[in-house]
Amino acid sequence: MTGQALPLATHPVHLGPDGAALDLPPMAGDMQWYQAYEAAHGAEGAQARLVSLHHFTQDWDGWEMHPHGAEVVICIAGEAVLIQRDSAGAETHIALAAGDRAINPAGVWHTADVSDQASLLFITLGTGTEGMKREK
Repeated sequence: MTGQALPLATHPVHLGPDGAALDLPPMAGDMQWYQAYEAAHGAEGAQARLVSLHHFTQDWDGWEMHPHGAEVVICIAGEAVLIQRDSAGAETHIALAAGDRAINPAGVWHTADVSDQASLLFITLGTGTEGMKREK
């Protein structure tokens, strides 16, 4: 038990097997943080989830994909358009406003456009995430 409130935007939570909920080190926002997370929790496989909160003021500059499990995206403030691209290259655009949610299926590349600002809560498998630069 941590006995303290921590901001989710900087301190994600790991949901593990058997109902475990663990504080994680402060999120640095780089691939090294995710690699350390995967090293620590990757063996739990599909039985675990990463819960994180991110605030955006501009469009994402990359695409990401979670090959091993779906991701739930919940807009808690502002507005964003989630863009999903299937294996054939077809895109689906999902407008999210506060209180809306969407699901990124496993293996589907996704990115987002943000008109002004958006706060998005993510619940994802977290391990095996792939990324690539977004060309506009």
